[in-house]
Parts: sequence; structure tokens; C-alpha cells
Amino acid sequence: MTTTVVELWTEPPLIRYLAQSSARFVVVMTPAGQVLAQHGFARAVDLMGVAALGAAIMASSGALADLMGEATFGALFHAGQRHGIHLAVCRTPRGPLVILTVFGRETSIGLVGFFFDEFAAALHAAAPADRERGPILAEDFEAELGQSLASLFGR
Repeated sequence: MTTTVVELWTEPPLIRYLAQSSARFVVVMTPAGQVLAQHGFARAVDLMGVAALGAAIMASSGALADLMGEATFGALFHAGQRHGIHLAVCRTPRGPLVILTVFGRETSIGLVGFFFDEFAAALHAAAPADRERGPILAEDFEAELGQSLASLFGR
């Protein structure tokens, strides 16, 4: 499986997280679903679908938290027969990032959660503080998506 990054500062923490957590797939993205780094996805269509769905789940969870008077619900976890999913926000000087982790039976939600906390701290420490990423403007979205896909899949 391959690891690819758009933002180079994400790579060392991601490599360490993969080794510690035994995750099968990981996506590091903005709340809008723009992928900064990923591990495990070979096809752009799969990665973009997962990123869009992960970002939507986090946005929906945030809206539910607001309706119920909560600041946030924190990490989300879903268990399947063969895979589990851990989905959480990581705060960085560049703004919040959404991390989606898919893991199998070779690890547990407890270990993924434990190592996620270390991963989030490492991303926070590694993130350049020079600028916070602004919202993606509609006219720039297609160009940025194309650049991200080309960077992630070498095209």
C-alpha cells in the first residue's frame, strides 16, 4: 500500500501513526474534504468518495452537537464485521483537520484511539504556523481538486 502526501509536514507523523496503530487506510483532510495526505488508497475515485463522506459525517455530527447544546461529540467510531472506522478532528495552527482511520481485526479501537491522540499532537507540532488554510472558493475548487489528485496519484 502506498502513502502519498500533498503537504510534506504531514508525512512523518502519518508514517509513525501507521506503524503504531496498524491502520489499513488513513486520510488526513480539511473539513471540506480536501485531502492533504493518505495511505492505502490506490484509486482516486475511492479516495475522493471516502474524503467527501468523512467530511460530511463530521459536518453532520457537528450540526447535531450544536442542536443539542454540545461543543462537539469528539471522535466517532463505527464497527463492521471486518473493519472499524475512527473519525475525529485534529486542531492545528493551520486550522482543523479531519482524520479518517480504517482498521481491521489486527488492532483495536482502544489502540487506534490512543495512537490517534499522539498523531494529533504530532500533526499540531509539525504544522507550519505561517498561515491558516482559508475556505476553498467555488471558482478555485476544480483547480485545487485537480492539483491534489495529480499530487496524490502522480498524474
